[in-house]
Amino acid sequence: MKSILYCRVSSKEQEETGYSLPAQEKLLSGYSERTGYSVDKVFAISESASGKKQREVFTQMMLYVQKQGLKIIICEKVDRLTRSFKDAVMIDEWLEEDEERQVHLVKDSLVLHKNSRSQEKLNWGIRILFAKNYIDNLSEEVKKGQKEKIAQGWLPTKPPVGYKTVGEKGHKIILIEEEKAVMVKKMFELYASGNYSIKKLTLTMFEEGLRSYHGVKLVKSRVHRLLREPFYTGKMRWNGQIYDGKHEPIITQELYDKVQNMLTGKTTPKLTRHDYLFNACVAVPPVAG
Repeated sequence: MKSILYCRVSSKEQEETGYSLPAQEKLLSGYSERTGYSVDKVFAISESASGKKQREVFTQMMLYVQKQGLKIIICEKVDRLTRSFKDAVMIDEWLEEDEERQVHLVKDSLVLHKNSRSQEKLNWGIRILFAKNYIDNLSEEVKKGQKEKIAQGWLPTKPPVGYKTVGEKGHKIILIEEEKAVMVKKMFELYASGNYSIKKLTLTMFEEGLRSYHGVKLVKSRVHRLLREPFYTGKMRWNGQIYDGKHEPIITQELYDKVQNMLTGKTTPKLTRHDYLFNACVAVPPVAG
């Protein structure tokens, strides 16, 4: 019978213990072989991925077992398989549909199926609660750390184009990235001149060499967001609030305000696309006969 392996490991664990996704896959493959199952496919994800991405991989795995008619899912522990009540319900419903379906949680010494004993189901439920509690606590700590960072005058996330983060973990500060900062300032000045639409500005800045962190062209929507970014004036926007930052501004508040007025249409530039031959002609009334 074929099985699916589901691996998940945090980047923190990889840093501290060297425990990696390949190592976890090896553990699960060995278990699968010992229990007489062949491995059909491996789904693996690092917890450094976003919550959305983790959810996508889990959903892909569940859709795959349904489509292929596979009945064995092998994972290291409950908190590797899911830390979400929604995902746990999906697993429970999948098991209830077929008596032959099983979820093997190797390090928890737990095999779940439709006819599992009540004690085993209780064990499963308690472990999900602990896993959920772990995520909630982690979220609280992250929010606490972000709040403290903001209070100190530093942005808790990656700064916009024109800045770079330097320093050791826990002591990072944000500095101007000179070459890009010059282009960012020029971007604001060009738009403030009234001679550039967002589309024209995007093309011009691409020609000037302004790129994203990954070296790709900035699209119109991205340029528009950058023009809205108060970070360039020494401020920080976080959860809808504006805070004072300790980083060096790239542009003046006056230039920023002028651009904001233009973006909201108060002084939007009226750019003429075509010259019409007779657009200055005045109608002459007919001469009386």
